[in-house]
Amino acid sequence: MTPGNFYDLPTVSAERAAAGKLYREFLRVPMLSVGVYVLPAGGTDPQKPHREDEVYYVVRGRARMRVGPEEQVVKAGSVIFVAAEVEHRFFDISEELEVLVFFAPAETA
Repeated sequence: MTPGNFYDLPTVSAERAAAGKLYREFLRVPMLSVGVYVLPAGGTDPQKPHREDEVYYVVRGRARMRVGPEEQVVKAGSVIFVAAEVEHRFFDISEELEVLVFFAPAETA
């Protein structure tokens, strides 16, 4: 993937939806990867802890999120930091949730 400098979130989200996936990475350089993650209202978040630090930015929707022992309501504008290897999960998703996800360094498969 050759990184660009500008991205259009609606286009990236449409590509993700067309692929039938919850997550679509659209930027990758050695020290950072970025993707869009969408969970439906009433859905289940299947992710497991990652080896990289993460930052989530909630674009739209509403849910609760648990990071380690803490939990909180998240909605458009929420920013969440998750340290590497920490258990975390969105739950009680009351409105379809669209989230930008930033991994540092880039997420490993």
